[in-house]
Amino acid sequence: MEFLLNAQQMKYCDSDTIEKIGIPSLVLMERAALAVVDETFHAGCDLRSVLVVCGSGNNGGDGFAVARLLDEQGVRVTVAFVGNEDSMTEETVAQRQICENCGIKTSSNFMQREYTVIVDAIFGIGLSREIQGRYAQVIDWINQQSAFKVAVDIPSGVSADTGRIFGTAVQADLTVAFAYRKLGHILFPGTESCGKVVRRDIGITADRFQGGIPNVFTYGEEDLARIARRRPYSNKGTYGKVLLIAGSRGMSGAACLSAMAAYRSGSGLVRVFTPECNREVIQTYLPEAIVTTYRDDVILTGQDRGIGVRSGTLGGDCFSDGDRTVQIKEEGFPAKELEEALAWSDVVGIGPGLGTGRMSEEILATVLSEYRKPLVIDADGLNLLAKNPNLLYETKASVILTPHIGEMMRLTDNTKEEILEDLLQTARQFAREYGVICALKDARTVVSDGSRVYVNTSGNNGMAVGGSGDILTGVICGLLAQKMPAFDAAALGVYLHGLAGDAAQEKRSAYGMIARDIADQIGEVLKQIDETEH
Repeated sequence: MEFLLNAQQMKYCDSDTIEKIGIPSLVLMERAALAVVDETFHAGCDLRSVLVVCGSGNNGGDGFAVARLLDEQGVRVTVAFVGNEDSMTEETVAQRQICENCGIKTSSNFMQREYTVIVDAIFGIGLSREIQGRYAQVIDWINQQSAFKVAVDIPSGVSADTGRIFGTAVQADLTVAFAYRKLGHILFPGTESCGKVVRRDIGITADRFQGGIPNVFTYGEEDLARIARRRPYSNKGTYGKVLLIAGSRGMSGAACLSAMAAYRSGSGLVRVFTPECNREVIQTYLPEAIVTTYRDDVILTGQDRGIGVRSGTLGGDCFSDGDRTVQIKEEGFPAKELEEALAWSDVVGIGPGLGTGRMSEEILATVLSEYRKPLVIDADGLNLLAKNPNLLYETKASVILTPHIGEMMRLTDNTKEEILEDLLQTARQFAREYGVICALKDARTVVSDGSRVYVNTSGNNGMAVGGSGDILTGVICGLLAQKMPAFDAAALGVYLHGLAGDAAQEKRSAYGMIARDIADQIGEVLKQIDETEH
């Protein structure tokens, strides 16, 4: 697990290290500069001519120190100061003076030359305003250069808190992050400005956190060890029973994919509760699944039978061909079958391909009212829930929601722009309000229980394909069935889903991937757990 900090948390850690531990700010600055120089050399870029662009704050002080250290290595360095003289911090004044003592002068006409490397030390993590005027001109000029670009801590123009771009931002090839990666390194669109991000320790450790451990984090491959090991003496019941309430007429694939993913993630038994029309497809695609079906069709009543029999999911009180209208009668609600299936299960996933007719609506309401175990709601389950999200206040289940941006818009009545402006806060606030776990799906999926926030870094754009979300539902259900706590299952499920997508991309390419490829790679990813046991 890796903690992700915002600007304020990083500043607290920095000041705590200086004031309570007693490590001088200039020492931390020196360590930061050494890290930048080391990574610049390690990148193997052409160092024939380097420009270091410095601002007024401590990020600029880091830049002056970088220039001096490069000069000591025999690199031809030009330093540009683009900040405000009156706003320079004490440390930055000191570092500029040291440069001058070493014979390194600042240049006022630096834009008239060409460079092989440009080091961005203009703003750092403290920026909180739109970039305009001279600063915007300098950054735009930097981006137009063919030089290899290195950002000190974070590219200038990127919000460390949200990844927002403040008008313009340096497009770095390499970013050297100090102590911890910040949210702006991870979240879009800021992450696209960072290039390769390398985190370097500079002496600010985890015990410097003021007010407790940060509640935002991400996973690495070592966190797959959180999945329980398979026991030598076990049976299918040991690994849990997943019930998937999924599929409708013409949408059997969603049920198939979710069920396959639940099995691939380690669950012992998977049962699909679906309309009768899907039985043959599911049993052919996945004979390992148990299939329980119900009638979803409707019967015409009335004098005129000329319209014929209407089949399909329920969607109204009558049927008309434009000239004639007759009433329809619903098949009976499958209360007994649903009650038995719920009692059988250890976890329920509901929604993939379910449809939004009245039968589906009643099934969802029944599950929310009666179920007491972990419950994952996705896709059409979310669309139905959006009609009455207050149902979440009444349920006794441990609920995980997995909305994409469009579904979140319907659940919250927020605009797309409002949601994307702060994904973390959107997920955190919704989870807190309704007492659920919210896995808000985007290029950087975030998972929150109202307090903790997991930010996912696995996955790729090849996963932007129909059925990918159905796979995620199955993965989370599979982990829940193995008695993983709900928040951990949601976060690790998102991470595992992304890793499987990365493996599928490597095998198929992002262009050739389909959702089934993701499911097929889950087992390949989980092989790492077996390999660590031997």
